[in-house]
Amino acid sequence: MKRLVILGGGYGGLKALLTLIDQGMPKDVHITVIDRNPYHSLKTEFYTIAAGTEADKNVRMEFPKHEQVHYVYTEINKIDIEDEQILIKDFKEAIPYDYLIIGLGCEDNYHGIEGAKEFTESVQTFEKARSAGFSVGNLKAYGKVTVVGAGLSGIEVASEIRESRPDLNIRLLDRGETVLRAFDKKIQDYVEEWFASNDVEVLHKASVDYVEKDGVCNNGICYLNDVTIWTAGVRPNYLVRELPFEKDEQDKVIINDFYQVPERQNVYVVGDCASSTFSPSAQLAGQQGEQIGEILADLLNDKEPSKPKEIKLKGTLGSLGKSDGFGNMMQQPVTGRLPRLAKSGVLWLNKRH
Repeated sequence: MKRLVILGGGYGGLKALLTLIDQGMPKDVHITVIDRNPYHSLKTEFYTIAAGTEADKNVRMEFPKHEQVHYVYTEINKIDIEDEQILIKDFKEAIPYDYLIIGLGCEDNYHGIEGAKEFTESVQTFEKARSAGFSVGNLKAYGKVTVVGAGLSGIEVASEIRESRPDLNIRLLDRGETVLRAFDKKIQDYVEEWFASNDVEVLHKASVDYVEKDGVCNNGICYLNDVTIWTAGVRPNYLVRELPFEKDEQDKVIINDFYQVPERQNVYVVGDCASSTFSPSAQLAGQQGEQIGEILADLLNDKEPSKPKEIKLKGTLGSLGKSDGFGNMMQQPVTGRLPRLAKSGVLWLNKRH
């Protein structure tokens, strides 16, 4: 019996699983998927849960059913590399593995800022996005919301809340000189103008000093606030940061060309936990997961795996509410309704497949 354990049912882990199922597995292979939720979460859409514009059921999918695949829905206590087993909450026995895929994603990076972890909402997990949605939805008229961070997540959260609750006072804290630093200037200017015309206050060169239950202090000025949502950076899941593997400056595990940990070549790492020249994204994790699935399909069928092809990303899409958006399409910056429609199409395809 060959035992494969997949940690995390996110984009990378799920794509690896689907690829293995599609390519066929020997009957002596057994796969265990461990995830905290009994469904696959469409994390790219968590901002809609935080804003209250989508129901939970619209941003989750059932895991595939297969006679050789078993699911365990719980929290992981430890990845025991030495004894090649996974220690999980509420289970007396550990789950052993012969092959392991680590796809546990990321968590918020609070950068050591006092009060940030205790007094902010988040969109990094389904549970936290629900909490954020509950807090925003329960605000009385003219309540104050501050979104910390003006990357893709912060932009989508702030714009979706604006569309959902026109009465609220929304402030976006951006540590740079412009929003979306990784994007083309055309997109930056378009998003800045969108926020200006939709009465969302953007403060550039922000430096959060500390966060309190009812306020945020930025550059020595404290703003009264009802809800603070943190989107100012992420880092790999703490279970991955604890592993005795070589890591890069972002605490991501350094892997070889086959996504293996060099010192433990039966361990594969995917997505936000793996060191890469690309920025983290669902698209990247999905492509990596597919390639890991192909590699393992060959190994489990006693074949020599081929070196994976170079990753080629198709671009990045972002939303400004339900009818406006931005993104890089065909290596060109695009704004307006077209990229928003394209993003809806990508979401539809993800659900369909």
